[in-house]
Amino acid sequence: MTAIEITNGRPASGGYKVDVSRGGHNGRVSSEWFSRPDDQKFLSLSDLYASVKDRAERSTTRTLESAAIRVEAHRDDPEKLALVLPDAEAPAAPTHWSFGQLASLVSAPAAYLRQLPAPLAGINLQYGLTNHRAEQVKTMEVANGRTELRAVTGPDYGRIYDHELVSAMQRIAGDGVGDTRWKVPGVLDWSTGIYNPMVDVTKDTTTLYASDRDVFLFLVDDMNPIEAGMLPDGSPDLFFRGFYCWNSEVGAKTLGIASFYLRAVCQNRNLWGVEDFQEITIRHSKYAANRFAHKAEPALANFANSSPQPFIQGIRSARERIVARSDEDRTDFLRKRGFSKAETAKIVETVLAEEDRPPESVFDFVQGITAVARSKPQQDARLAMETRAKTLLERAA
Repeated sequence: MTAIEITNGRPASGGYKVDVSRGGHNGRVSSEWFSRPDDQKFLSLSDLYASVKDRAERSTTRTLESAAIRVEAHRDDPEKLALVLPDAEAPAAPTHWSFGQLASLVSAPAAYLRQLPAPLAGINLQYGLTNHRAEQVKTMEVANGRTELRAVTGPDYGRIYDHELVSAMQRIAGDGVGDTRWKVPGVLDWSTGIYNPMVDVTKDTTTLYASDRDVFLFLVDDMNPIEAGMLPDGSPDLFFRGFYCWNSEVGAKTLGIASFYLRAVCQNRNLWGVEDFQEITIRHSKYAANRFAHKAEPALANFANSSPQPFIQGIRSARERIVARSDEDRTDFLRKRGFSKAETAKIVETVLAEEDRPPESVFDFVQGITAVARSKPQQDARLAMETRAKTLLERAA
């Protein structure tokens, strides 16, 4: 084992040679990247913050009696439906999302109501609001040329605004485009195995997103690779730190932060060679804002500013801990940890094919397990196997 170090600066080739056959695969960022239209993509954290902050400043929230809400529909326009809220200056037209929330709160089938003419849908909603057992709701409207109803939640909904999460990211990553160590990621060249961190931030490469119902951000520290041991050919096994986070101020999803180490990001924004994945989620319940301030944001700041030495030491310990020296040892090691006979054979075969030797250390087995997990077509099965590999690695440390 060579000395472990953090390497600063890029090699003359303009990138880093990485081995993405190791570790896990994560497609969450790719899914976001693929599904977002251009108007949901931002080229810097400052642009993203300005957009979501402006939206919040144009928004009004109120807690009111559900029976005091009047549903307004026009017979001459069967598609037009709006809610008249107490003390509001104008009726609020529900978005697709808030209409679904409203229907859910009054136990009405949203898909069915959307198929009805507005007057009929309005009659059903009005009945539900008038007879709503919870009696109170919390609304959020935004002035956007016309007044839109962005959210309808229960009265105890604990809103964390999207701009609060983006602001927390700015304190760590600046503009997210290279002015600090945290930035939008580069791209892996599959033909050479070289990961190039220096890629222009465009609509095709950015990982900063916001829609009318959520935000999602992914940043990496890919100019400062971490060397955690050696590959079979004697070259360093390089990692980068990364994290992504998400939120919905209108209740479409929880707030969450995931931190991890990875070896590369490809053009489609898939994460390769992922290790040590950690996740925090916070539901938007009554004291959500306090939990974000006291738990999630400090945890992210700690990861962003902490030393990678615990991770490196964990990899070192897993590499040094020899647990099998014979075929019988290998079979016993895996079978005692709940792997089937077929899975055991596949894991051993995979390590033998990739490393040109059978697995001996905990790290060997972890790499074999994650490689087999990547081949599973069902996401739940893949995640379950990757979790077992992660547990092995943690216990070795």
